[in-house]
Amino acid sequence: MIRKLLVCLVVVAAVESLPTTQTTASASDIYGMTHVWNLNYAHTRPWHGAYYYQNYGQPTAMVVPPTAHMRQTYSWGVSQNLNHPIYHQFGRNASTPGAAPAGMFRPTPNWPSHTDQFGIYYVRGPW
Repeated sequence: MIRKLLVCLVVVAAVESLPTTQTTASASDIYGMTHVWNLNYAHTRPWHGAYYYQNYGQPTAMVVPPTAHMRQTYSWGVSQNLNHPIYHQFGRNASTPGAAPAGMFRPTPNWPSHTDQFGIYYVRGPW
C-alpha cells in the first residue's frame, strides 16, 4: 500500500517537473473572420430598417461601442424577443442628414408592436 502511494507521488512529481514547450498563451485572430463577415454583410444591406425616427424624419443611428456585436429587439405579444448581430460600423464617410429622399420610410405606428418600428438602429462606432 505504501509502495503504491510512493509510486503515485513520484509519478505526479515527475509530471509536474516536466518543462512545458509553450510558456505564453497565443491565439490566432479569432475576430478576424467575424469582421470579414460583418463587412461583407454590411456592403450588401442597408444599415437601417423601413421606419424613420419621428423627431428627425429619417432613420437614426444609435452609435454603440465598437466592441458591441449583438443587439436585442423586443416585440409585444407572444415572445418574439430576438438577438441579432450588429453588422454595420460607422465610418467617417457617412452621408449628411437629409440624404434620403422624403417619403421613403414609414412612420412609427400609433401602437408600435416592435422596437424596430421606432426608427433607431444600432451602428458600431469607429475603431
